[in-house]
Amino acid sequence: MLASFLLTLREGLEAALIIGVLLGTLNKLAQPEYRKTVWFGAGLATIISGLAGFALNLLGARFEGRAEEIFEGIAMLLAAVILTWVILWMGRQSRDINERLKFNIKTAVSNRSSLALFALSFLAVIREGIELAFFLTAVSLDTDGFGVLIGAGLGLVTAVVIAVLLYRSLITLDLSRFFQVTSIILVIFAAGLVAHGVHEFNEAGLIPSGIEHLWDINHILDEKSILGELLKTLVGYNGNPSLSEVIAYLLYFVIISVAGFRFSVKSEKKPTS
Repeated sequence: MLASFLLTLREGLEAALIIGVLLGTLNKLAQPEYRKTVWFGAGLATIISGLAGFALNLLGARFEGRAEEIFEGIAMLLAAVILTWVILWMGRQSRDINERLKFNIKTAVSNRSSLALFALSFLAVIREGIELAFFLTAVSLDTDGFGVLIGAGLGLVTAVVIAVLLYRSLITLDLSRFFQVTSIILVIFAAGLVAHGVHEFNEAGLIPSGIEHLWDINHILDEKSILGELLKTLVGYNGNPSLSEVIAYLLYFVIISVAGFRFSVKSEKKPTS
């Protein structure tokens, strides 16, 4: 539940802030007639994202045995890849995304292009929505599906409330710091997805375990206990991981550190206009 809450809060707030920028810029340009176009694009993207999430869960439910293990492994690794890309992309683009977005809005309005404004709102929401569909599918594969839905619902409501309060200038929030903190949390979460994906491939016989149980501390903290389940969802905790799981977990942190450093260097060298 907590993992789905954080994921939905992060993705939902990103989408809500972009929609807020779109509506705010249209108000400043005295072009309120385009607001319906923005809402239509956001609404359609939300519906498609929901259908995508439903389809992914329905697809996963059709598999059994080894096929189910392979599907879960692929879903978790794919979600980790997408999540990593989001973190790195946001870290590189967050500095000037508002300026570029406002420029695109002004260009669309000056060209009287409703289609361009629709595309801006639709693409902003559909990107976050499809990403979230993959994340929640990966989370629900190993936890209570009802709890995932509750967490996602609370996260979405919280994101909308925060975005509205920010839009109306009723609260202040250091968004840069917010995304930095949530990025760190999501990196740890993604590492857990990678390890769990490797675990499923171990079970399916696609990746050798190396050592089946590198250690076993379930007698100290059972992975099936309430705390164990929470840690399993958030950080990929496994009381008796295989050698390949541990290697994948640590290797992910090495890769994300190197990639993050390279993205940071490229961002600093990027000429400002």
